[in-house]
Amino acid sequence: MKYSELSAREEIKRATEAMGFIEMTEVQEKAIPLILAGHDLTAKAPTGTGKTCAFGIPVLQQVDLENPHPQALVLCPTRELCIQIKDELVNLAQFLPQLRIVAVYGGQQIAKQINALKEGAQVIVATPGRMQDHMDHRTVDVRGIHTVVLDEADEMLNMGFYKDVMKIVDHLPARKHLHMFSATISREVMDISWKYQKDPQEINIEPVQESQPKIEQYSLLTTGRNKIADLTSLMVQNDYKKAMIFCNTKYATEALCNQLLELNFKAEALNGDMSQNDRNKIMNRFRDGGIDVLVATDVAARGIDVSDVQVVFNYDIPQSNEYYLHRIGRTGRARKEGVSYLLYTKDDTTRVREMIKYTQSDVTELTVVFGKYQPAKNNPWARTGFVTMFSN
Repeated sequence: MKYSELSAREEIKRATEAMGFIEMTEVQEKAIPLILAGHDLTAKAPTGTGKTCAFGIPVLQQVDLENPHPQALVLCPTRELCIQIKDELVNLAQFLPQLRIVAVYGGQQIAKQINALKEGAQVIVATPGRMQDHMDHRTVDVRGIHTVVLDEADEMLNMGFYKDVMKIVDHLPARKHLHMFSATISREVMDISWKYQKDPQEINIEPVQESQPKIEQYSLLTTGRNKIADLTSLMVQNDYKKAMIFCNTKYATEALCNQLLELNFKAEALNGDMSQNDRNKIMNRFRDGGIDVLVATDVAARGIDVSDVQVVFNYDIPQSNEYYLHRIGRTGRARKEGVSYLLYTKDDTTRVREMIKYTQSDVTELTVVFGKYQPAKNNPWARTGFVTMFSN
């Protein structure tokens, strides 16, 4: 189905055309009519399927443009995703100048957000903690919010926002609809659905070959002493121009970044202790090509969507199995091909085996022959019948 066939405002369809969208994805084709018809929706869909447009178009369609007060609330787990959703909704509303969208999240001065809310906002995109702050201080008018969307519901609830989400939803007197978009349907997601949704429609979007990221996954057995040498050798030998490297701690990102700078790589570190303004500046430099290498923690990189990342390095073994999928999913976006490397030591072998089994990942072990990295003759992770899975 094409966007031009939607029963939506001409201004919204014009915006999708300006954004280069022609054919709807499966989640959009299934979700948009259900939400427009007045159903509550629970959608299970993998990354890269266009979930923001799937809820964004009907949310914007149902806004009363004559009413300047908040009417819809989108909750998401991180500030990066909050900004990303807000930017996409602004693009969808680019020909509706009277429709205002405001993002509220931690890490930004609350006074700036209060002023933006006072100027009027029909749609609010928020992280749960900061939304609760505004509600507690009565700096946001929630009396007219009739629609709530929980994006990345599983991740948001797993991060400990379960009670915050319930408290927010409980204090929306005009709420009529709640929609959830999630990569997995956890027990907490089911509980929220049972408590707040009215006869919800459910859709399940399976990963398909055409929409899956095409990512070649490699692993390399190394040592703590040789890890930086292996990392930089892989960078140089493959002539990678844009890379993301994941570490588990703020200290590790800064230490590795300093080592890369000494080796003349254009690198910067990104971690959760930085102000949102500093993080935005770094991300803009990375997108614009001023930085070749971004060294990040999992929390800082959550929600980052840069379409031309060539390679992802797992410099530290992820602390959870799901983080491995989140990390490698930063490359191979927008239907481009990508590459990921997992650098591990002998002590990590059991952990890596468990992680690869859990995520059902197709990983090829590398070995070094005359200074060149090539697939090992015996792959310790070889298995049959597994299909690689990716989530947001």
